[in-house]
Amino acid sequence: MIAYLAWGGVSLDGSDAESHTPLMEPTPTGTLRSTDTGFALELTRTIAASREDVWASLTESPRTALWFGPWERISESTVRVTMRFEEGEPASDMAIEACEPPSRLAVRTIDEMQWPLEVRLDERDGSTVVVLVHSCESTDGLGDIGPGWEYYLDMLIASRDGTLLPSFDHYYPSQQEYYLSLRPQ
Repeated sequence: MIAYLAWGGVSLDGSDAESHTPLMEPTPTGTLRSTDTGFALELTRTIAASREDVWASLTESPRTALWFGPWERISESTVRVTMRFEEGEPASDMAIEACEPPSRLAVRTIDEMQWPLEVRLDERDGSTVVVLVHSCESTDGLGDIGPGWEYYLDMLIASRDGTLLPSFDHYYPSQQEYYLSLRPQ
């Protein structure tokens, strides 16, 4: 039996799922702060699991394949991720800038988009708080970037819960205005 999120999506095996009338749209959660080099978009989720288990969802290829895409090691400090849930399943190379199990992973995409990304994991009251940080020089593109990270973080949760994966259509373009209007806190 497949459990359903409040919005439609695809099943964990990637097949199309039956369309459902949304009970509610996902609410954007990102915040923006100024940094020495520009801005940091931060999104947070809390997962009822140990930090080590959540770390495995972020760093073990069979588990990342369930919500983001599988990866393969290209060199000691580089991985190639196949973006399984993007049209055409493009590959993206990422340089590993920091790997501090089970608390911090920092990578930088090294293809045409040079995106510094960091995920921090903190245990709190028996759960793990996941903070994703997307660093950027300007706020250009946040209307596209923010909804994408909301989608992928909810994909992470759905893959862990064994529930139906959300559909990107419920994040974009509906969350675009929220992210375009963000100002640093």
